[in-house]
Amino acid sequence: MCGRFTFVDIEDIRERFETEPIELKPNYNVAPAQNVPVIHNHQLSMLRWGLILFWAKDPSIGHKLINARAETVDEKPSFKHSLQRKRCLVVADGFYEWKKEGRAKRPYRIILKNKELFGFAGLWDTWKSPEGDIVNSCTIITTTPNELMAGIHDRMPVILSRDSERAWLNQSIVDTGFLKSLLVPYPTDLMIAYEVSTFVNSVKNNGPECLVPVRSGLF
Repeated sequence: MCGRFTFVDIEDIRERFETEPIELKPNYNVAPAQNVPVIHNHQLSMLRWGLILFWAKDPSIGHKLINARAETVDEKPSFKHSLQRKRCLVVADGFYEWKKEGRAKRPYRIILKNKELFGFAGLWDTWKSPEGDIVNSCTIITTTPNELMAGIHDRMPVILSRDSERAWLNQSIVDTGFLKSLLVPYPTDLMIAYEVSTFVNSVKNNGPECLVPVRSGLF
């Protein structure tokens, strides 16, 4: 799964994704139900993390839909509609995962070797409350792990290549088979994983300390 991530290099978002700027603050420990930067409909917006389906009775369903499995994204009623018409990129520069060792869980941060921003494959939807309030929300698609991630967890978020990003955002593409072919593990040799402090375990902790490697001299 993907339950925490980061977007720190906010100054580079406009150039990297060719979008108009919006007001953003670095987030070192993004958690579900927070607003996150998303590329959709050719623009950058802040959407709530945790998909609230347009037909939902209340927003609590979003807590269960922070991730969508690539293998079944075209089968689940929760995601089929968005896969066809509401695909997006969730902007990030790293994500966290916890490695189980006995009863302990050791947090790791995973980034690209070039330390650039990237886009998770995502889906979004718009929900209207009974009072008329509009909430735009999103989910992050996960897939099987690459060799790097396999030693940490049995799932990883789908990070799209730049070519795949363009295809994913092209709403004229509706071929399910082709879309699912984009949802593959990112190449191991283009990623780095390093252990960070358990400081990151609490969502209340949100500062540069979350990014610091446990072992010095890593970078």
